[in-house]
Order: sequence, then C-alpha cells, then structure tokens
Amino acid sequence: MGMEKQVLDYTLVPTGLMIMVGYHIWLLYQVVKHPTRTVMGINAINRRFWVRAMMEDVSKNGVLAVQTLRNNIMASTLLASTAIMLSSLIAVLMSNHGGNRSAGEFVFGDRSELGFSIKFFSILVCFLVAFLFNVQSIRYYSHASILINVPFKKMTLHDHHKISGHVNAEYVGRTVNRGSYFWSLGLRAFYFSFPLFLWIFGPIPMFVSCAVLVFLLYFLDVTCDFGWVSGASDDDKDVEANNNGHC
Repeated sequence: MGMEKQVLDYTLVPTGLMIMVGYHIWLLYQVVKHPTRTVMGINAINRRFWVRAMMEDVSKNGVLAVQTLRNNIMASTLLASTAIMLSSLIAVLMSNHGGNRSAGEFVFGDRSELGFSIKFFSILVCFLVAFLFNVQSIRYYSHASILINVPFKKMTLHDHHKISGHVNAEYVGRTVNRGSYFWSLGLRAFYFSFPLFLWIFGPIPMFVSCAVLVFLLYFLDVTCDFGWVSGASDDDKDVEANNNGHC
C-alpha cells in the first residue's frame, strides 16, 4: 500500500507540473506570435500608446504618468513583501520536523521526511522567484517614472540629437512593458505555489489543482476582442496584420 502511494507521487505530480509548464509555453508562444489574442499582448500594445500620449505634453500629463507608475510600484512592492514574508514562514516550517509528522496523517501519498522537505523547498523556491521578479518590476517602473517626464520638445536641437538615439517614447514604452512583464511573472510564481502547497496534502489535490488552475488561467489570458488593433500605426508592425476577429 505504501508503494502504491509513492507511485501516485511519481506519476500525478510530474503530470500536473507538465500541464502547468506546457500551458505557459503555449501562452508564451501566443504572446510572441499572436499578441492580440492574449490579454498580456493587448495590454502591452496599449501601454506603448499610453506612454506616447503621456510624453506628448509632459507639463500636463507628467503628474498623471508618475501617479500611475507609482500605483504599479506599490502593487509590486506588496507582492514582493508578501513573497519574502511567506518565504520566511516556509523556512520556519521546514525546520519544524514535528509539524511534518503531524501533517503526514492527512497525506495520501509519500509521507517520508525527504518528501516533505522537497515539498516545502519547492514552495520556498516559488516565493523567492516571485520576490525577485517583483523587485525587478519595481526597478523598471522606477526608471520609467523618470524617463517618462523627460521634456524632449523643450530641449535644444543639439541636446536632442545626443539622446534621441538612446531615449525616446519607444524606449520608455519598452521599459514600462518590461516592468509589467516581470510583475506578471511574479504573479505566475504565486500561481505555481498553489498546486505545490496542495501537494503537502497529497498528489491527488496537487494534480486537480493544476488542471483547475490551467482551465481558469486560459479564460483570464485569452481574449477574442482584438479586431480593433488592426488599425495600429506603422510603429506597431509587429502586430499581425491579418486579424480577423476569430479566436
């Protein structure tokens, strides 16, 4: 009976992780090749438009731009603080061997000391990765809050030629998008921690959590409302030109 329980860990856990990883590989392909079919892709396009609009008149839009980026920094800071706090909590639980033994009574699967250590360590890695991604998000948003208020139109012609090749609306837009991408990756790390946390109670809850999470994420990540992007400017040639409104 004990061997059968271990077999569940060896089969269901890798299968659940493959479902999660496979879905995100597919999502990455969609974001790169068909950005207007995904929420992240459409948001990235709109962020570039927003940066251009904010930089058209810095004197009028500067406060709005900085306040918007500050809200994003606060969101990333909250997730980073939560991640490092949970990492500390998991580290304490890893050192509490007695808690592992008591939790083993509710586990239908591997109850070994090594098994519990692997489970807690996997959750710890997820939270540490989430912390690092959110710190990088704060970094890019902080850079963008300065760059977005550079008054290009008020610079002399000589100064403008010096920096136009290095700092412009497209560069600032890429910086804002990188901050958002790192925030999304940090959030995905939190999502990955859900199945790993349920793995503590056995491979069956972990596998079911992976399947349900992928099902829910699909409806959050994919969108059909992308026909309007076909009229984008020439600067957005990376957006596919044959959008026909079908998913």
